[in-house]
Amino acid sequence: MGKQIIYIFMLLLFWLAPNNMAAAFPSIPAATANIARQAEISDAANVTAAESVRVGIGNSSFSTYVYKTIGIYGTDYLDVYNDGSLVEKFSPNKNVNVTLQDDGTYKLTEDDGTEIANVAGPLRFTSFGGCLGVKDLKRAGKPALYHGSFEIVKTSDGKQFNLINRLGVEEYLRGVVPNEMPVNFGLEALKAQSVAARNYVLSPRSKSSANYDVVDSVASQVYFGANTEKELSNRAVSETEGLVALYDWDLILAQYSSTAGGYTESYSHAFSDPLTKSFPSSEKPYLKAKPDILSQKPLNNDEDALEFYKSSPDAYDIRSPYYRWTREWSADELKKVLESTLVVQSKTGFVSPLFKQGDKLDDLVELKVKRRGDSGKVVELEIITKSQTYKVYKELIVRRLLTKDGKALPSANVAFENAQDNDGNLVSVKAYGGGFGHGVGMSQYGAGFMGTELHLSFDKILQHYYTGIVIGTKPVIISADNSQNVVAQTFYANKKKASLVVDNKFQVGKLNVNINGNNYVFELPVSFFGGNRCSRIDISDYIKVGRNKITFSYPREESNKKAVRLFVELVEKDVNNSIW
Repeated sequence: MGKQIIYIFMLLLFWLAPNNMAAAFPSIPAATANIARQAEISDAANVTAAESVRVGIGNSSFSTYVYKTIGIYGTDYLDVYNDGSLVEKFSPNKNVNVTLQDDGTYKLTEDDGTEIANVAGPLRFTSFGGCLGVKDLKRAGKPALYHGSFEIVKTSDGKQFNLINRLGVEEYLRGVVPNEMPVNFGLEALKAQSVAARNYVLSPRSKSSANYDVVDSVASQVYFGANTEKELSNRAVSETEGLVALYDWDLILAQYSSTAGGYTESYSHAFSDPLTKSFPSSEKPYLKAKPDILSQKPLNNDEDALEFYKSSPDAYDIRSPYYRWTREWSADELKKVLESTLVVQSKTGFVSPLFKQGDKLDDLVELKVKRRGDSGKVVELEIITKSQTYKVYKELIVRRLLTKDGKALPSANVAFENAQDNDGNLVSVKAYGGGFGHGVGMSQYGAGFMGTELHLSFDKILQHYYTGIVIGTKPVIISADNSQNVVAQTFYANKKKASLVVDNKFQVGKLNVNINGNNYVFELPVSFFGGNRCSRIDISDYIKVGRNKITFSYPREESNKKAVRLFVELVEKDVNNSIW
């Protein structure tokens, strides 16, 4: 009886154990591979819905995402559906105008005013053999064309509608990557950008609208559609298909900016908490400050920051036009600037005390940095006047506060030289800075240099900028639940090397896997007393260099109360934290 009680107690401890995946990535002995042929799984069972994305399409200036009327055409025959039923098929390049009427119905008309139909919606448009276009809308100087389908869905008040481009994630990325990174940065940099962009779109986020996932502007990622695709960037997307950057089983927040200036910054020192708005925010272990030259000491004091940004040491993004820059203000000029920008930036909550419309600054004494990140990035700035001191926090606020000729500072990686008269009044300020953008995560100019000049692969680029990551497929769960019973993924392998990383918290005995049309059963280690529930299974012999398809199916004979979580790892964690 005593043994039974001990067993039940241990089992309860296991089931109540917290779901912490931190132990998933260290090197673990491979699970018993005991591979056996399995009855072939039908193609129909293997098919799962491909990941898709809903993109809100803005007007030419991206100033609005809501419409009362819009014109749509197809480069091939255009099919118009009302609530799933075909309304009519239109000839290629024939424009169909859609107007939301006061009674909530949609009126469809030709350009000459001829009425086609009145329908309740929602509306869907497809051009099976071509692309979809929007009348008079251009992107990058070309007519805006889109893969996938268009959906027209009313806003929450029912008075306007959104235009939504729904398409597969990989198609979406082909319209993103060449607009987020110049294609002359080279294939490996474009691959790194593809992974970062894929992470962005697949990561959970708070949506600005219930009707779409992301928008097509810099507010999300720049997505200009099919007419801006380039051969090399399309290849980069294809040769990273299905791959994301992971840390502790989660897709990372793959931040990137144009130019880091030779030293990236930690997330906590650049961004406020998205929920509480507190600053500095909590750390993200994969977004840590890191110099390009690893012998470079931290720049978290004025002396070292000034020395670094007044010089031009070797760095990966040294070819950026914003690698180093200067700005200079007279005291009167700076005072005028600040009396304008302090009003606006006070509204963000990161200026103390508040500076209101109509307030005036006393004579300036100095700009004083009170706190810096390791890259030298300004975390806290004091604007000292004869009678008052204003505290300013957060890099974006600092940049927008210290404008020159109406333009914000390129970055907050900046050091100041204050010139004062004999009475201690400010005469002028000169700023020495480096970088463009927030400087957290990947430097795009740095990635370009690493790929084209150092001939480093995209995974080495990513692992330099994102500490401690692995690269693999998006983690999935399989279980007896119908929605999780069979899960299929495609991924591109640049090398004939891959492992299944399995979190077997619920002690599933085996795993059914179809790899490129071949079926296997992998036995999983089971311990009734918990133990190490994570395992790695080497599947290198079963994949190919190029595009692979893998399908996981839950064993029917296992308990319907169990589940297993897993992903395919293509690039392991760089334990040496080195790109070489």
